[in-house]
Amino acid sequence: MLYASADQRVLGYLGRALSLELSAVQLYSTQARLVAIWGLAEPAERLRNESREEMEHADRIIARMLSLGVAPNASQLRPVRLGNSLYELLQFDLAFENELISLYSDATLHCARVGDHDGRLFFETLLEEERSHGRELTQWMENLKPSNAPASRTPRGATF
Repeated sequence: MLYASADQRVLGYLGRALSLELSAVQLYSTQARLVAIWGLAEPAERLRNESREEMEHADRIIARMLSLGVAPNASQLRPVRLGNSLYELLQFDLAFENELISLYSDATLHCARVGDHDGRLFFETLLEEERSHGRELTQWMENLKPSNAPASRTPRGATF
């Protein structure tokens, strides 16, 4: 099913991207449920929306892989990191978004080097969307500030 013209490194970037995007879906969905348990309805909705956006990224990556003639295969989902406050969750999220930004930046540069115009545009679009997510998270965290973040909301007996 592999096309002879498919660059192996591009396929590697796509596989890593799919794994990370599906990990992000799991992360944001879990965090949305957790903050809903804490009684934080608006942050829960924002995290659910983020999960949907990341699922849309995964769907686009799958479509790209199929268009290149390869079967999508997410190799491994990352474990979900949870915290004791919304601010702590957002710190984990920002680190995760920065990892996606780094991957998409590397993939964009590689595609530019090998003359893969379509691949460059594909990764460049994802890169800009993840940068936007990173800016939104940074602003959200700035608005919360650790001193303004809710106290620990861990249910009794729960450990993360």
